[in-house]
Amino acid sequence: MKTYRNLTTELKRNFIEDSINYLKFAGKNKDFSVPVESLKNYEIEIPKPGDDIPKKTENILEKEYKSKIEDSNIVRDTGSISLIREDWMDSDKMTVLDEKINKCAKCPLHKTRTNFVFGTGSHDSDVMLIGEAPGSEEDIHGKPFVGRAGKLLTDILKAINFTRDEVFICNILKCRPPENRNPLPEEIVKCEPYLMKQIELIRPRFILCLGTFAGQTMLRAREPLGKMRGKIFNFKYSDVNAKLMVTYHPAALLRNPNWKRPTWEDVQLFRKEYDKEKKN
Repeated sequence: MKTYRNLTTELKRNFIEDSINYLKFAGKNKDFSVPVESLKNYEIEIPKPGDDIPKKTENILEKEYKSKIEDSNIVRDTGSISLIREDWMDSDKMTVLDEKINKCAKCPLHKTRTNFVFGTGSHDSDVMLIGEAPGSEEDIHGKPFVGRAGKLLTDILKAINFTRDEVFICNILKCRPPENRNPLPEEIVKCEPYLMKQIELIRPRFILCLGTFAGQTMLRAREPLGKMRGKIFNFKYSDVNAKLMVTYHPAALLRNPNWKRPTWEDVQLFRKEYDKEKKN
């Protein structure tokens, strides 16, 4: 259980990180806004549009926050910011980025990995698929989504008229967690900036998150997967604008075939949105 002092320290650190996000991106993006989720953590009173700020404010409660997200379907995500400028941050190509980060040793996962799993597919694709972390087969081959789950993903893509070569596939984590356990928060914090750089370079127009941790990380949400799926979010990072959806991880479908139908509904909607955007 967290003590009051530890909780206060954590909130202060979060507030500082959010402030850094704002200072870095506000100047570049005129319509930039601080994520409501970051503000609600501190119980800051946020005025409604048009309110007289000195006279009237409204406390955004958890229930109201969820409603706003569902109504607007907008996510403004600035990713994780490092105060220390690192060489890989200036990469202008995916191949260069791969060379600069594939020896990463920022977290203990580098000690147990066989291969760093950067991602595979087209580097200028409109479509990006993001999973959670490499498994044992991925660790061996250095490629995401191989083995049974990978074959199922290939079949899912084929069913909606995509091939693996025309999309880009990667994970939140680039190294396999021992025993295929869930990613830890500190591992995500260390690895997520690499993912955001990949998004910046590829500039996808459509993102499909596979699994709970991928969805929660990209949406900055704590919702279970069932509440994230079936919706289209407008994802914004730097100058990248993309439609984002969340669905079940292929490995989860192998464990529970009952989730195949909602997954099929999700990917059909994903393809429909893709086709609609292409026509425009």
